[in-house]
Amino acid sequence: MSPSAERHRSHRIGWLRAAVLGANDGIVSTSSLVVGVAAANSGRNNVMIAGIAGLVAGAISMAAGEYVSVSSQSDTENADLELERRALDATPDVELRELQAIYVARGLEPELALRVAQQLTARGDLSAHARDELGISEITAARPIQAAFTSATTFSVGAALPLVTVAVSPFASVIKAVSVLSLLFLAVLGIIAARAGGASIVRGAVRVTFWGALAMAVTAVIGKLFGGIV
Repeated sequence: MSPSAERHRSHRIGWLRAAVLGANDGIVSTSSLVVGVAAANSGRNNVMIAGIAGLVAGAISMAAGEYVSVSSQSDTENADLELERRALDATPDVELRELQAIYVARGLEPELALRVAQQLTARGDLSAHARDELGISEITAARPIQAAFTSATTFSVGAALPLVTVAVSPFASVIKAVSVLSLLFLAVLGIIAARAGGASIVRGAVRVTFWGALAMAVTAVIGKLFGGIV
């Protein structure tokens, strides 16, 4: 296979993680919520109100959580880059030898490692150290706004699926309908995420459906218990 024919997936890491997390959380949390409320012998209106509230609160929470979390990562990366920039200005020879040592540790001969370090330093010393010393690259760099928007959007889409199921299903069978269809949605999500990331589609489907089934089972039991008490 020629190099141009290879299709790498590393560039998808940032948005794919946020998208899968958002959609998975949207389906699992909302379906579990409506199943729990329905199991407590609430009416359709109460189930829908709880589900819609969960969708809105969850989407905002996902956006805020992703933004804060990824912003913290970005702040750390920027702080490390600034520290590296100062070191390059103050002691460029030491930093050059440090880069050489990294390449030697990866298997290059010392003389070749020094030449590689010199050439990469000439082309961009900070980018060379960011990539090879700090592990920061364009692919893995934190993008808070992208992560927040992606998570909120996919959470909303995922949460809408069990709500639509509640709206169109006979209420007597709403728990069964939401449970079955939500697990189906989760399996499809796992397959899509696995294909996008180049992983096993069976493993991708199983790992998301298992936790979704567990969450719905627990909330159904809790809803049934509290519904009986109330």
